[in-house]
Amino acid sequence: MKLIVSDHKTGGDLLLISGEENFDRFFYTRDKAKKYFTIAWNTGASQIINIDGVDHAFNSNTLLPLMFDQTFTFERSADIIAWQFNREFYCLIDHDTEVSCVGFLFGMGDLLFIPLDDPNQSKLKVLLDIFTQELHIKDNIQNDMLIMLLKRLIIMVTQMARTEYIPAENNQDQKLDIFRKFNLLVEMNFKSEHSVNFYAGLMNKSPKTLSNIFSLYNDKTPQQVIQARIIVEARRLLSYTTKSVKQITYELGFEDPAYFCNFFKRHTKQSPAEFRSGKTQQVAA
Repeated sequence: MKLIVSDHKTGGDLLLISGEENFDRFFYTRDKAKKYFTIAWNTGASQIINIDGVDHAFNSNTLLPLMFDQTFTFERSADIIAWQFNREFYCLIDHDTEVSCVGFLFGMGDLLFIPLDDPNQSKLKVLLDIFTQELHIKDNIQNDMLIMLLKRLIIMVTQMARTEYIPAENNQDQKLDIFRKFNLLVEMNFKSEHSVNFYAGLMNKSPKTLSNIFSLYNDKTPQQVIQARIIVEARRLLSYTTKSVKQITYELGFEDPAYFCNFFKRHTKQSPAEFRSGKTQQVAA
């Protein structure tokens, strides 16, 4: 089942996918024009999800938020229920005061596998049924109803992710908002700005303050978050495009290809050429 509602005036799309044998996403090729955020629910047995070329265990009755620029495939996509939407349908940044998920649920850099206990499974099943009903009703308030339901879904998932990933004593809205804002700013600027001082300046915070806050929510320092995001993008560009290492160097804000190669090898134990060659061999196999 694949249900979709589209707003032809805004270009907004909302999709509900269930039981589809060939559900996947290839951002840099087939799906580049469709910048869909995804919330995936594995309703079957544990399986493997491959995200940007890396395999991850996707346990039974677990949710996983995925960014629009992530490429993914499932071992058994027929067991997946997924909601997809683009910013034209519902802009997370513009409505962050409503859902408080930007830079945490979406855009944090780390994968959030969110297990569902029995009560949350029941809540999600009820919401799924209402989504399905509303997607079949064509009237002049359909989009408004679906936006309301999508907000409810995002809020529910964000609350569950907070419970799973943030210790209760650190669940302080003000500090968490700073953490989220930093992640969002990195997502927006990592290709040109590699320094913690730059982001600290935008936020009117000291680098030390950011480091102290990150120690509450993340095992990475702010500098490691920036570097990890650069490496993720470098891997994607090497895996899914034919751009040269020199082109990638400049696209990611480095001035010297040799420095970029050393940076990449320091973080991955491979040179860009070795990484790309290994990916090519995997595809050929």
